[in-house]
Amino acid sequence: MKLSEIKNLLVNAQSVNFKLQDGTYVPEHFHVTEVGFVTRNFIDCGGTVRKEEIANFQLWDADDFEHRLKPKKLLDIIALSERVLGMGDFEVEVEYQSGTIGRYDLDFDGKDFLLLAKQTACLAQKQCGIPVKPKVSLSMLGDEGASCTPGGECC
Repeated sequence: MKLSEIKNLLVNAQSVNFKLQDGTYVPEHFHVTEVGFVTRNFIDCGGTVRKEEIANFQLWDADDFEHRLKPKKLLDIIALSERVLGMGDFEVEVEYQSGTIGRYDLDFDGKDFLLLAKQTACLAQKQCGIPVKPKVSLSMLGDEGASCTPGGECC
């Protein structure tokens, strides 16, 4: 989810809630301790130099159980970060402490922001000899798909 999408959602939001994929919520007394702009320069395993730029939110739940972050306050924090850091409309990654500091992608289900588990991947599959599965649509099968019958050897 891009920063602009979050800002658009916050304009009409009544509250700011974050939910993990297992359905548990980040405690409602959480703080956004950082809104940042992160640049990551790296070389993938195939030798390609890459650059990743993201916006980053860090969530923290403290012992001040009465704290509630309002949508307007988060919008103000984002605006300050954009102005001071020169942050663009990047994808947002969220850091949240569970067993260790987790990094999550962000989505929205109409009510809550969803923290989605990030996945690693090889960015140089061809160079690493990892077979890349071709994407095939059913329309590409043509009449061959019509020749399959129960008990046949095509399925």
